[in-house]
Amino acid sequence: QVQLVESGGGLVQAGGSLRLSCAASELTFSRYAMAWFRRAPGKAREFVAAINWNGDSTNHSDSVKGRCTISRDNAKNTVDLQMNSLKPEDTAVYYCAATLRLGLLTTTTWYDYWGQGTQVTVSS
Repeated sequence: QVQLVESGGGLVQAGGSLRLSCAASELTFSRYAMAWFRRAPGKAREFVAAINWNGDSTNHSDSVKGRCTISRDNAKNTVDLQMNSLKPEDTAVYYCAATLRLGLLTTTTWYDYWGQGTQVTVSS
C-alpha cells in the first residue's frame, strides 16, 4: 500500500523558516511527479509547488514563489519543501501528493496518492 508521510510542520513566527519533508513508500518513486498542496482553514486545497520525476523541472505558485523551494531525493524517496520568510497567510495543513501523469500539474484531481498532512502555523 502506497504511503506518503509528511513531517516538519510546526509553529513559527512570521519571517521564520520551516522545511517540510514527505517520505514515500511502496511505489517506484522516481516514476512519479510530486507536489505540495495546502489547505487553510475555511478554504479549498490549493497548489503550492510541483517537481517532475528527476527534479530538473519545478513549478511554484505565485503565492510562494521566491520564498519556497521544492526538491526531491530519489535515492531516499523523499520530496521536501523549504519555506522561508513565512507569513501568517501561509498557515495551513500541507499535503504531499504523487502522480504518474506527465507535467507539473496544479490541480488536485490529477494526483493519485496523498499524505495525511502536516500543520504549519505562522504567528504574527
